Amino acid sequence: MLLKLYEENPNEKDIRTVADTLRKGGVVIYPTDTIYGIGCDINNAKAVERVARIKNINLKKDHLSFICHDLSQISEYTKSLNNATFKAMKKNLPGPFTFILNANTNVPKLFKNNKKTVGIRVPDNNIIRELVKELGHPILSTSVHDEDEVIEYTTDPELIYEKYQNLVDIVIDGGYGDNNPSTVIDCTNGDFEILREGKGELEF
Repeated sequence: MLLKLYEENPNEKDIRTVADTLRKGGVVIYPTDTIYGIGCDINNAKAVERVARIKNINLKKDHLSFICHDLSQISEYTKSLNNATFKAMKKNLPGPFTFILNANTNVPKLFKNNKKTVGIRVPDNNIIRELVKELGHPILSTSVHDEDEVIEYTTDPELIYEKYQNLVDIVIDGGYGDNNPSTVIDCTNGDFEILREGKGELEF
């Protein structure tokens, strides 16, 4: 299904429909403030494995991240943040950043690599944040494109639908996406180490 939603005012009924699909183990493609993402309910192991197959990801090796609605939801899944990290996140989120944080026991095992860390996003996009809010917990986030090839289809939801319609349950058309990924910042040691330069400039 290709579902048109408007970021300024996402239709509540359609948001509920997508959330119900996620609760049933569905996989959805959605807009963010960077590249379109493929995701599912983080608590549904079969759906997470399905996303991994679609993207050819090794769950034991690759770093998975997920999208939270806001800062308070982030605190449910991470160990206590130091002041500097909390302030930086408060200043820059919602925004095009992925913060690598120390995971707590609420993070599903599939998401934890050997370092027990997790990537967290709060995109500046109403559609995906309203979806997370309706679902009640975070959504897995991985970009539709491969890291080594950014091609045109990744910005156009209709072309994304053509490519993925037989692999996912819903593609949300939220308008044209971006080709620039999020900036990834590792905060696990109390400092800020930029692991990937992407969209956005971190403010302190």
